Amino acid sequence: MKYLIFFYILNSNNMDLKTATFGSGCFWCTEAIFELVEGVSDVVSGYAAGDTKNPTYEEVTSGTTNHAEVVSITYDPSIVSYLELLEIFWRTHDPTTLNRQGADVGTQYRSIILYHDSDQKRLSEETLKKLDESGAWNSPIVTKIEKLENFYPAEQYHQNYYELNPNNSYCSYVISPKIDKFKKAFSDILKN
Repeated sequence: MKYLIFFYILNSNNMDLKTATFGSGCFWCTEAIFELVEGVSDVVSGYAAGDTKNPTYEEVTSGTTNHAEVVSITYDPSIVSYLELLEIFWRTHDPTTLNRQGADVGTQYRSIILYHDSDQKRLSEETLKKLDESGAWNSPIVTKIEKLENFYPAEQYHQNYYELNPNNSYCSYVISPKIDKFKKAFSDILKN
């Protein structure tokens, strides 16, 4: 009996966690940013919004599966809100470039929000509309907002890529500068 109580106590801490799913270019970059946010307990790189079940990285990068590289973010809404996660999403990539982020080109790098419930859909649509109307960017926002149907975790070597490969040239030249900018802009919500 005491083991069941202990198991319940361990799992009851996770009862209020929620999930957000975003695609904003290379999932290595997106994962590295959201891993730093207080209240985020897990970030998993993967594939979504495509046509093939259980796609591989090679299939996704070929452009034949229609999947986007995305991250699935598990977070505690009592610490960080979905609206705050949306703000991070909008401010850490260029949502006006169709099927590309910087030098990464292809449909797998498209800007996409995959909502899990009606509140996420509403907030995503409202923030997109406000940002587009604000003139924050010189071009219209091309981010797609869709219901999450399936999420397929990427291969293990893609998980925690930046943390495990900080000296990789892509990490050094692309991700590290993004991380530095992010830390300056969002210093109040970083993990200690």
